[in-house]
Amino acid sequence: MKAVSMQKPEGFEGIEGLVYGDAPDPRPAIGDALVQVRAASFTPTELTWTPMTDRAGHDRGSLIPAHEGSGIVVAVGFGTAGVSVGDEVYGLIDGYRDGWAAEYVTIEARSLAPKPATVDFIEAAAIPQASLTSWQALFDHGHLESGQSVLIHGASGGVGSMGVQLARWADAHVIGTGRADARERALDLGVHEFVDIEQDGWETTVGQVDLVYDTIGGDVLARSPGLVKPGGALVSIMMPVQTDRDDIRVVHFVRDPSGAELRDIARLVDQGKLQPQVGAVYPLAEARAAFIAKSTQHIPGKVVLTL
Repeated sequence: MKAVSMQKPEGFEGIEGLVYGDAPDPRPAIGDALVQVRAASFTPTELTWTPMTDRAGHDRGSLIPAHEGSGIVVAVGFGTAGVSVGDEVYGLIDGYRDGWAAEYVTIEARSLAPKPATVDFIEAAAIPQASLTSWQALFDHGHLESGQSVLIHGASGGVGSMGVQLARWADAHVIGTGRADARERALDLGVHEFVDIEQDGWETTVGQVDLVYDTIGGDVLARSPGLVKPGGALVSIMMPVQTDRDDIRVVHFVRDPSGAELRDIARLVDQGKLQPQVGAVYPLAEARAAFIAKSTQHIPGKVVLTL
């Protein structure tokens, strides 16, 4: 099959190590599905944190990027349940496995869900990582409930935009932050208020909220503990934060694949409550250019690779 792989001849190569060419055809193991890929999406930084060994600790030598994607099931492994040949699916893969930037991918069936019926494969590929990250941040870790307030750092970004829509669906009061040029996009997504973090003392204009959801890190995250109400939570996907407050919960986490949660998310997409954010589309063979563009240009939403 054709695939994009990151070669590792003399150490970690990053974007410059991405090569389009032939790769071994994957075969589904126990509990796996073999999916013919229609579209794949990625996070630019994934090349720096994707494990270079498998779960047994063996050096992978090279890896295929793009942790999320969509396609059609063409075979299943022994004992696989929940999916059938011919199903249109989307999902987020375990980072220890090769990803979706290929003609075929093997993935645990429990990480897949039926593709939302109201969107195409390209839009579906842009959903899993951002939506699962935000779902788990807001609900699994943040325990957000109707009527509560949430501050979302990076509200117009690929992940933050999903967080805004999910928080609005949950009937929360949503405050978004970002640079000044992100204001209109954040308001269009549904934030009730927008805060420009380029302004000095931006944190003094916010007040306290039940939940802070951070997708930015750095100084913005460091200033955030004081913005949480007693009994509230600060949840970051970027890095742990140190605070001397013992009256709030502080959580740093990495999202988990979950076909069950993707089923719920697909229902929200089909109900019009959640809209995928696609910023650009590239052919699979131009994956290196796609990674560079997303890393160096201000592209709102996700960049998708299509076959």
